[in-house]
Amino acid sequence: MRDKSSRDARVEEKIRCDACPVMCYISDGKSGACDRYANQGGHLVRLDPLVVMQRRLENGGELVPFLGNDEAWDGSIVKPQDAFVTAVGAGTTYPDYKPAPFIVSSVVDGVDMVTVVSEGIFSYCGAKIKIDTDRHIGPERALVRVDGEPVGHVTTGEYGSQMLSLGGVNHLTGGGKKEGRVTCATLLALCNGEEVQMQVDDGSHLVLQAGRPPIINGVLEERMRVGCGSATVGMFAAQWQGLVDEVVIVDDHITGVMSEHQAGKVLDWPASGIKILGRRSTPGRYFQVAEPGIGWGGTNLTNPLAILGSFNDKIAKPGQSLLMVSTTGEQFAYYELDDSLTPIEQPIPERLQPSIRRIEENCEPALTSVAFMGGAGGSLRAGVTENPVQLTRAVKASLSKVTCGGAPVYIWPGGGITLMVDVTTLPEQSFGYVPTPALVAPIEFTMRKTDYAALGGHMGHIQTIDEVLAGAVGKQNDHRLAGKKRVPQMAENPWPLEG
Repeated sequence: MRDKSSRDARVEEKIRCDACPVMCYISDGKSGACDRYANQGGHLVRLDPLVVMQRRLENGGELVPFLGNDEAWDGSIVKPQDAFVTAVGAGTTYPDYKPAPFIVSSVVDGVDMVTVVSEGIFSYCGAKIKIDTDRHIGPERALVRVDGEPVGHVTTGEYGSQMLSLGGVNHLTGGGKKEGRVTCATLLALCNGEEVQMQVDDGSHLVLQAGRPPIINGVLEERMRVGCGSATVGMFAAQWQGLVDEVVIVDDHITGVMSEHQAGKVLDWPASGIKILGRRSTPGRYFQVAEPGIGWGGTNLTNPLAILGSFNDKIAKPGQSLLMVSTTGEQFAYYELDDSLTPIEQPIPERLQPSIRRIEENCEPALTSVAFMGGAGGSLRAGVTENPVQLTRAVKASLSKVTCGGAPVYIWPGGGITLMVDVTTLPEQSFGYVPTPALVAPIEFTMRKTDYAALGGHMGHIQTIDEVLAGAVGKQNDHRLAGKKRVPQMAENPWPLEG
């Protein structure tokens, strides 16, 4: 039997980290379970450097990176008015009553401003994934799995895209331990711009990475459709007039038929006698012409003639021409009716090839978009003010601007502070995790200093931007920083201290 006193002595040799609810005991030279904090010579150290964003000036100029530690940098590289202290590497606010790691004051256009900086522990978070493709990836509400564990589901399809909803508290904490771990690892990888493989129940195998084309069943997706079949008919109707007798745009959602469509009617397009085997919605617009799939226009079709019935012999004539094309222009075929009014495939005439290229030209590159979504809860709000509801009201009243790693966010209406942000607009490797499991994401609240005082902010913990750039650690931090790192403002992002 082990001696209790010797065991306690071994525990006392370690540092207890209180940056999250796990409360790791960390030996000298080791890191905690999150790989974010370590024991270095008896001191708790945040392993990732604090990221400071520098304003991108119009005349440009090369950026000189920060050196690897505070002591080697005197802050002279960045002018305070051109610097923004992000929450990346700042440390977390835990337990909830503690002020945020950094509360930074600065002067913007003569106005005293305060930015409250913290890495938030998001137990309630997920990712919304937009996959630019017409291909069927799986039935709506089908589970999405990684390593066999459910991490989310297929949600409603949108215009030219398939959508996934991943994560959320039910997958993070409501299932088994492995489900929670896999869900957290999946979210972390996606939010940090890494590749993830996943399988949809009764659907496709997906390889997804933010800002990259999706790979569906081993095929790299290249184009996002120009529009539904009806929209494609409407956009390009005039370009086909006089060149072909009928055009059908095959689409899983809304298949368009030129001679029946309003666009054709306006152009006095003559009837062709065509018959579409689908559910007619309005003239020239057909639903459910085929089952979803990876063929023509997101259907399961390999032969588009399968959606055609017999031509009306009172209207159609031998020799009549027909162009059938998908919504991306990837599939197309040209036919002429024989004496029995049967479509016979022919080489596509030169006169029609520019219109196919025009459809292709109007298809944007297919990408995977990842939006982190989280609810800012107790520790975040208490780190800003002793009366958390005041922060919520300040955000809703646009008195406080919210950013993530300096990137703009969308705040959902209604109660609480529920935000969504495009992960490609944040600095690299902005997200971390704790094994509770939960994601750790940077968040900043910027407001006038007078408004901060009015909402009951932690005024006694404010530091100037000059002090932070000079190497000062937040007044309430009980850990050391690994150093500072400078990143340029992304060209597409507004400067976080403006607007």
